[in-house]
Amino acid sequence: MSAADPYAPQSGDTSYGVESYDLSLSYRVRTNRLEGTASIVAVAHVDLTSFALDLVGLRTTRVRVDGSVTRFAAGPRVLRVTPTARIAAGQRFEVEVVYAGAPAPRRSRWGTVGWEELTDGALVAGQPIGAPTWFPCNDRPDDRARMRMEVTVDDGYAVAATGVAGATTRRGGRVTTVFTSDVPTATYLAAVHVGRYRTAPLAGSGVGVVPVASVTAPPALAAAADRAFATVPAMLRMFDRLFGPYPQEACSLVVTADELEIPLEAQGLAVFGMNHLVPAAQRLVAHELAHQWFGNSVGIARWSDIWLNEGFACYAEWLWSEESGGDDVEACVALHHARLAAKPQDLLLADPGPDDMFDDRVYKRGALALHALRRQLSDAAFFDMLREWTSAHRHGLVTTDDFRGAVERAGGADAASLLSRWIDHVALPTLT
Repeated sequence: MSAADPYAPQSGDTSYGVESYDLSLSYRVRTNRLEGTASIVAVAHVDLTSFALDLVGLRTTRVRVDGSVTRFAAGPRVLRVTPTARIAAGQRFEVEVVYAGAPAPRRSRWGTVGWEELTDGALVAGQPIGAPTWFPCNDRPDDRARMRMEVTVDDGYAVAATGVAGATTRRGGRVTTVFTSDVPTATYLAAVHVGRYRTAPLAGSGVGVVPVASVTAPPALAAAADRAFATVPAMLRMFDRLFGPYPQEACSLVVTADELEIPLEAQGLAVFGMNHLVPAAQRLVAHELAHQWFGNSVGIARWSDIWLNEGFACYAEWLWSEESGGDDVEACVALHHARLAAKPQDLLLADPGPDDMFDDRVYKRGALALHALRRQLSDAAFFDMLREWTSAHRHGLVTTDDFRGAVERAGGADAASLLSRWIDHVALPTLT
């Protein structure tokens, strides 16, 4: 197996690409028992005599390739599949994996990630390598696929998941909901959240350019969630104006009955802890919504370009602060530049390294780089460039070099040189 990304060398197989995942999941909260069947349609990039799927902590009982029972070997992180016949380069094939177990987070250099039990439910924290803790996958940021999930839980519980919610059926004390996503989704952006939830549309959404947003929360927190997310329609209108139309099929906001250290975004979805239902967390709401444009629609092909996700989302926080009557962007820029100047100058934004890919300096320096470009280009040219960026790469993959090209087209060699000073050198540039 060849690794797709040097930041996560034990994840992913580049010998094939996935077109779609169809997951049938049954989960029991009380016993933390997950039973699943994953049907995966893929295309071979080279001739295959075997291939790998990422799967962590769950036991595989059967694998079929194109309908035939197939040999497999399950390791602690990888399921190695050996089909009965060679798969030719360019050939489409289907893999069915039946598996079960008690899902749990996996340990990583970024902490524990993946499926997590809550006090009375569960959530998924997939970024960057948590997806294999709940379904077999080709866990690469550049291998996006369509997704369908059929999730069954005990009556009294509800599910929020990646995709558009469809039919819900009840049988024998169990509830099944289907979610479908026809946009290409990275495995780390697929999510399932289970709890004693109720879902309702957010007041003020679904009007004009604003998509219908839904709020999924425990009934006791529904009123607090509605208050906390009352600004979401205004955020979406601002982002539509500055970044272009909302790019996802759904806009779902989930609130857990537990406190969470940080919110988590997935494709068309974001989850917040009950501790985030406070005015001070408005910047986090803006951040996670902005990821629906930057990271979830315009996606990165490799983890070294993480600043294209986080720097843009952080800058969106500052834009919303100014829009909503808080600190203006210039004040945010001055504050965070001063804070970065007091920190070690040893981070290369264009390639921060795996240990520092989620360092706050990536977020803030990325946002400062964008503001420096805005000053150089003018507001009109800068936001024209962003709208062109999100339109040209809608549901696609980009690299930092792609953004360099966009900057040079918008502002010539001087703008490209300015960007390079922020992302290709460790010393923090001065603000001019």
